[in-house]
Amino acid sequence: MQTRRGSTLKGVITISLMVVNVVFWVPLLLVVALAKLIIPLAAWRRWTSALMIWIAQAWISCNGAIFSLLGALRLEVEGVAGLDPRSWYLVLSNHRSWVDILVLQQAFNRRIPFLKFFLKQELIWVPFLGLAWWALDFPFMKRHSATYLQKHPEARGEDLDATRKACQRFALLPTSVMNFVEGTRFTAAKHKATKSPYRHLLRPRPGGVAFVLSAMGGMLHSVLDVTVAYSEPSPTLWDLCCGRLGHVRMHVLRRPIEPWVAQGDYAEDSRLRARFKEWLGALWTGKDARLDTMLPGGVPDQVAGDGQP
Repeated sequence: MQTRRGSTLKGVITISLMVVNVVFWVPLLLVVALAKLIIPLAAWRRWTSALMIWIAQAWISCNGAIFSLLGALRLEVEGVAGLDPRSWYLVLSNHRSWVDILVLQQAFNRRIPFLKFFLKQELIWVPFLGLAWWALDFPFMKRHSATYLQKHPEARGEDLDATRKACQRFALLPTSVMNFVEGTRFTAAKHKATKSPYRHLLRPRPGGVAFVLSAMGGMLHSVLDVTVAYSEPSPTLWDLCCGRLGHVRMHVLRRPIEPWVAQGDYAEDSRLRARFKEWLGALWTGKDARLDTMLPGGVPDQVAGDGQP
């Protein structure tokens, strides 16, 4: 990756303004969150929840203004016409780096309801951001190893309980539930280790998607099948701040949610699991083919070099 003249200075200015943006908006968010907790009235909590979403969207808009002012992000988005900020969406995207979240926020801010992510429990301790995610009702998931679960079988199902409770909260206001179906960021090493059948993607994991669709029943209106392509193989936040990402392309395809996806028990029904795996595999096959045309020169990602895990 070549360093452009002046890009380091641009990076320092961009990230400094982003920090100022965080320090300005997060305290306002926490004040409203505290007010929400103190007064246990349903109407009040709905109003304060909506106000916190407005604050978060303003925060994202300010980040977008910073990126635009400094030329840090050049984003081309296709397929967002006709999306409804008053609807409920399940957003499924490939996952390249933490930059994906900022790119998705810029593409979808105020076009669809505020994006909610499932986060690892440890991320609640991230300064400022962890409290902001908590205030915005982002669901935090405890990930246990197979060894831990063997010693503590009572911990099985904790993630499912957290998902169920989060989905109940999502019913109160229009929400976009975001899921990185691959479960981890793409690297060449992971691609090889998992023997992925796709050129540019890791294997999708259907369990989490199946449970969200089941828990939210007919509430979700559509699936947004999102494909993100970068000029660089392994972009970082610093690359974004320095304006080194080059051209970022995003393709959005809205798909209907068929009734069968919210029926049955994924954990117990082997036929449903097979059908979910086939459905998600078809989405990933299409996404892989789409990346052939979206990536610079159509070069397969796995041969472009490894990235950070």
